[in-house]
Amino acid sequence: MFKLKRSNPRQINTLVDRRTRINGDVEFAGGFHLDGYINGNVSGAQAGDSFLWVSEHGAIEGSVVVSNIVLNGIVKGDIDASGRVELGEKARVLGNVRYSVIETAVGAQINGKLIHRASCDAGELEPDPARVTPP
Repeated sequence: MFKLKRSNPRQINTLVDRRTRINGDVEFAGGFHLDGYINGNVSGAQAGDSFLWVSEHGAIEGSVVVSNIVLNGIVKGDIDASGRVELGEKARVLGNVRYSVIETAVGAQINGKLIHRASCDAGELEPDPARVTPP
């Protein structure tokens, strides 16, 4: 009748405080919550689900490669998420976003291209000019 609760799959394993500034690339596994600033690339472990939360106080200047991201801060670089991208109302992306599933709140800003992974994997990023017929 009652089911046991499973452990939270979005568990935070790493936390970077608002007063912390990192200059260099960051690689992590599991869940990573960023309130601070990273000047470098951020990548989650390729094996398993990596989950990145960037709060409204957090900022990344570099590319982001993760399974899942919840962004309410700033990313100045490309985002490549093999799973889910959630952009909060204060999210700012200055770069391209490659995603499988995306959810954006009213107020989120993206200054770049949205690229669906299925289209990217099929090689459909740019139309072939030879195949385009004029109207």
